[in-house]
Amino acid sequence: MLNASKEQWWRKSTVYQVYPKSFKDTTGSGTGDIKGLIGKLDYLQELGIDIVWLQPIYVSPQNDNGYDVADYRQIDPDFGTMEDFEELMKELKKRGMHLMTDIVVNHSSTEHQWFQEAKKSKDNPYRNYYIWRDPAPGGGVPNNWQSKFGGSAWQFEETTGQYFLTLFDKTQADLNWEYEKVRQEVADLMIFWVEKGVKGFRMDVINLISKDQNFPDDDGSIAPGDGRKFYTDGSRVHEYIKELYAKVFGPYDLVTVGEMSSTTLEHCIRYSNPQEEEFSMTFNFHHLKVDYKNGQKWELKPYDFEELKGLFTKWQTGMQSSGGWNALFWNNHDQPRALSRFANDGEYRTESAKMLAITLHGLQGTPYVYQGEEIGMPNPDWHDISEFNDIESTNMYRILQERGLTSVEAMTVLRERSRDNSRTPMQWDDTENAGFTSGKPWLKLDERYPEINVKREQENADSILSHYKKLIQLRKQESVITEGFFKRLDDQHPEIFAYARMTDSETLIIVSNFSSKQTSFTFAEDFWTPRAEGRDTELLIGNTHQSPSWGKTLELMPYASYMWIIR
Repeated sequence: MLNASKEQWWRKSTVYQVYPKSFKDTTGSGTGDIKGLIGKLDYLQELGIDIVWLQPIYVSPQNDNGYDVADYRQIDPDFGTMEDFEELMKELKKRGMHLMTDIVVNHSSTEHQWFQEAKKSKDNPYRNYYIWRDPAPGGGVPNNWQSKFGGSAWQFEETTGQYFLTLFDKTQADLNWEYEKVRQEVADLMIFWVEKGVKGFRMDVINLISKDQNFPDDDGSIAPGDGRKFYTDGSRVHEYIKELYAKVFGPYDLVTVGEMSSTTLEHCIRYSNPQEEEFSMTFNFHHLKVDYKNGQKWELKPYDFEELKGLFTKWQTGMQSSGGWNALFWNNHDQPRALSRFANDGEYRTESAKMLAITLHGLQGTPYVYQGEEIGMPNPDWHDISEFNDIESTNMYRILQERGLTSVEAMTVLRERSRDNSRTPMQWDDTENAGFTSGKPWLKLDERYPEINVKREQENADSILSHYKKLIQLRKQESVITEGFFKRLDDQHPEIFAYARMTDSETLIIVSNFSSKQTSFTFAEDFWTPRAEGRDTELLIGNTHQSPSWGKTLELMPYASYMWIIR
């Protein structure tokens, strides 16, 4: 079991997620690189970041933006060299910062040497590194499982006459974790990076690694009927992760986060409770599905505010009560910008960005800031399908039209849902290409970058960026943010999300207006009298120039948000 000192350091930390392809280009290639990140470390240090999460920079054909790894031990030349990486590690260490890197081991690229060998023959030594099945009786795919990127999850390989499993892109072959040599390979490659100074890992879709070995058809009895119930949080997944903990995570005292696809609270408690010796924390995505019509990503509806609040409450109370730990986030490289999705990215952009930040950073867990979030970057304006790069999006544009949508309707869905919304280049200043590159950017820039950029934010003491700096420092200073128990306060208010974090001696209160209208909020008597009435109250942070008078009833302007502490 981890001792308390090892367990605690990252609980007061904030992680900054770098999507390297879009962060900063130093060569004019149009894609970001490691040297670009090195050049911006002072910016991240000033923001207060402790851990930099760097997404895949391994050798890759880039069919899925680096999540299709062809060599786990080499830097892709598009990002730089191993010498550049080693310089990055030295510069992080100088600043007292740590690197968390992505590990993608549910699948590899079909260009990986393992797969190139495996496909040669059924008795090749690497054959069992992947999941192969004969055609179904009468021919065709082995079962009806669907790829998360659309279409069948099986690809036919002519040389041996078998299908191999691809839960994502057709060039991302699922690794066979039943095979002990695969598990050892994974441990070895992680140790390779740890010995270069890496302090943590973000494990991509790691809860999908244990598949039902009978590979049955999905009868559709549980939506969405695409086969996921046979490989999500599978029967051996905890065994596999404990094995990695014993070999890598524990001995090297690493911070780890598991990305959990379609998971459950019960599993995430097990994944992240220190006594289980698995991960430090987990990502779950349930709160980012509250605008999925019929539970389907590619069907639109206004987001369900009450469901959003209910999910935050469920995961806060559930993880707390059983010793789990949340990775807190609104944004990442796979999600549209939360500012455009849950708030107002126009008239109230600044207030909205700050409101979302206060709401999240008051929760228990380790917060993650995705590049550009701290300056209020919204979804860009998309005009044509040719502007998109993401393979999932271009596949779905075709599939949606095959399902009967017009091209205009399909574009409407992509504008809201595409992963490219979060992948547009970082906006550093108001010069050409937002200071991201001197060449042609690999993906279009948001047209509003002359007004929305780091330089402008740095010049404004009341900016979104300044707001994030203060929130990040508050987490380090106020122990109630780490330790306090969560209690929801708003009782299904149609515009307000309000909650408290409580210890024996302190109470933190967060009240956020998620609407574009002025509204009021009244604390319930059973909370107000014992916890708030007649106590010393300090406003730690707010997002409006005029704060409401403290009292049992508060008046809140559009998108207003406040964090108080009662001592």
